[in-house]
Amino acid sequence: MYVLLLCCVLSVTSALDNGLALTPPMGWLTWQRFRCKTDCKTYPDECISEALIRRTADKMVSDGYLAAGYNYVGIDDCWMEKDRDKDGRLVPDATRFPNGMKAIGDYIHSKGLKFILFQDYGNKTLMGYPGVLGHEKTDVDSFVGWGVDYIKLAGMNVEPSKMDTGYPEFGRLMNESGRPMVYSCSWPAYQGKPDYKSIREHCNLWRNTFDIQDSWASLTDIMDWFAKKPELVEFAGPGHWNDPDMLLIGNDGLSVDQARVQMAVWSIMAAPLIMSVDLNSIKDEFKHILLNDRVIAVDQDEMGKQGMRVWNKSNCEIWSRELSNGYAVAFVNRRNDSAPYAVAATFDDMRVPAQNYHVEELFDQEYLRCYGTMDRKFRSRIKPLGVKFYKFTPMKSNEISDEHYQCYY
Repeated sequence: MYVLLLCCVLSVTSALDNGLALTPPMGWLTWQRFRCKTDCKTYPDECISEALIRRTADKMVSDGYLAAGYNYVGIDDCWMEKDRDKDGRLVPDATRFPNGMKAIGDYIHSKGLKFILFQDYGNKTLMGYPGVLGHEKTDVDSFVGWGVDYIKLAGMNVEPSKMDTGYPEFGRLMNESGRPMVYSCSWPAYQGKPDYKSIREHCNLWRNTFDIQDSWASLTDIMDWFAKKPELVEFAGPGHWNDPDMLLIGNDGLSVDQARVQMAVWSIMAAPLIMSVDLNSIKDEFKHILLNDRVIAVDQDEMGKQGMRVWNKSNCEIWSRELSNGYAVAFVNRRNDSAPYAVAATFDDMRVPAQNYHVEELFDQEYLRCYGTMDRKFRSRIKPLGVKFYKFTPMKSNEISDEHYQCYY
């Protein structure tokens, strides 16, 4: 009996049990836009520094990102000194973070935001800074003392087979620390055949592929990767999310239409919405995409059911997701012709049950319309390399005419 009870206790403490990330995390992180710029003399406004994080935290509040749900802000690689101190502890770069990480955490918290910090499950990070391997407990203690709310743990410079025990062990230490911290793993990105059942058990979110790059080609490569792996949908849900990586929106690689594609498809996939853009210089048209409350509501839907690509013909795709109060459907045009592409889709094509709906285009490209069982097909026209993103909300019985209802196209 004692042995059985002990086994039960160990199984509980070894699994993730933090009650966090019940909807996909939203926030901002340095890597995609600012990479590993450490030369503050040459790049005073772009180097990974206390000044950048404070400036971004201020903009998150003043420009409405926090109000829209983006409540995490933080630092990816390149925040450390190249060596640990004499006691084996991580040391923030003294020039770029003169007041230390606790001061960063305190400032972020003073703005009503939460603190993300990067580390690596390996000997060194991608850019050659100290990893956690051999210092796991010491580093968790440091993160707790600095007020970290979200740990992103990459997986460079370590044998992939060690991740199957190493990532769960680090999560156990996080649990035992007593501080609630979201656990973002890069575990499956480095393995040929990831054990997603174990990954889901031990991580709040996990990056499945290598880093996204600031280009349409990289974005569509990741979309295609997920489209070919519908079996991953079952592992997503409240507290546990597939992570297709950061939002490129507002940087140089995507047009406005392509940025809408990423925002729509990420929302269909119930993906974390982690921005990586200079909020001081972002153009309004990209800012409006990031702050679109109706698209964010799709991503953050309380049901937490990940959607998928359900139709793919003539280089046009349909991505569909069931919501707690309807369905979200994105028509993505991968063609680069000069004219919009016309699509006529059935209920089955869209994976939407046959009934009557109010239909709203979430990027304000169309008027509100309706679609139902008396219509043969749902029709849309999508700009080249663009998207039409719809929410289908079931009509109530008192809204449906016995004869017909007016639909607009």
